Amino acid sequence: MYASRLRWVLPALLAMAATALGLAQPASAATAAGERYVAVGDSYSSGVGAGSYLSDSGSCQRSSKAYPSLWAAANAPASFSFTACSGATTGTVKNSQLTPLNSSTTLVSVTAGGNDVGFANIMQTCVLQGEATCVNAVNSAISQIDNTLPGSLSSLYASIRSRAPQAHVVVLGYPRFYQLGGSCIAGLSETERAAINRGGDALNGMLAKQAANAGFTYSSVVDEFTGHEICSGNAWLHSLTVPVSNSYHPTATGQSSGYLPAFRSAA
Repeated sequence: MYASRLRWVLPALLAMAATALGLAQPASAATAAGERYVAVGDSYSSGVGAGSYLSDSGSCQRSSKAYPSLWAAANAPASFSFTACSGATTGTVKNSQLTPLNSSTTLVSVTAGGNDVGFANIMQTCVLQGEATCVNAVNSAISQIDNTLPGSLSSLYASIRSRAPQAHVVVLGYPRFYQLGGSCIAGLSETERAAINRGGDALNGMLAKQAANAGFTYSSVVDEFTGHEICSGNAWLHSLTVPVSNSYHPTATGQSSGYLPAFRSAA
């Protein structure tokens, strides 16, 4: 009788112990294998700056080293559609990237909003013009974040939900670009770097708020990039570089060690 009882009890106890110790991974792997994943968004999702661009992606610069590609390679989802594109705004994501979404889609990732408020123009202004002009450009962007971006994000998120009503949607934010008091001895002033960080924080705050309003999951990447900002001495972000399009984008390490863990933890 005791031997018979042990045949049933022992496996159950071992399973409980494995779960408590974080060892019960096969169920998660099976779930991931069943995912139908669509990755949409701007250059932070397409992988600009990471290199290894897919031959069919053209100017969208979708990379095999971008976090969506890395997650798909590691998890072998049932399907994977990668439509993120460099330069995308919330409007272009909505109008040109959502075709793969349908009622069978189970997982969506999205980065969008930075181009809506003119991030690239802000960085150009800060690099080429004076401190006061830079700070004013950031303040103007924060005004757009507060007043016009909410409607654009809400419209995009509603379109995603309408097309993929069953999907788990993960909205990812943007890194904080500069380590203040860091190792940079030239370039932007500390005042300019602090202003740019403040603008990024405002953008991330709005993304988190609108994601919550839509019932989506927001995943910050700020923690992952802390200690790896520009001026940190171990940056996972390109500073001003050649080609210019790579500037202020994650490196391949920024995608694999910054964005991928942030997405994986929320997916």
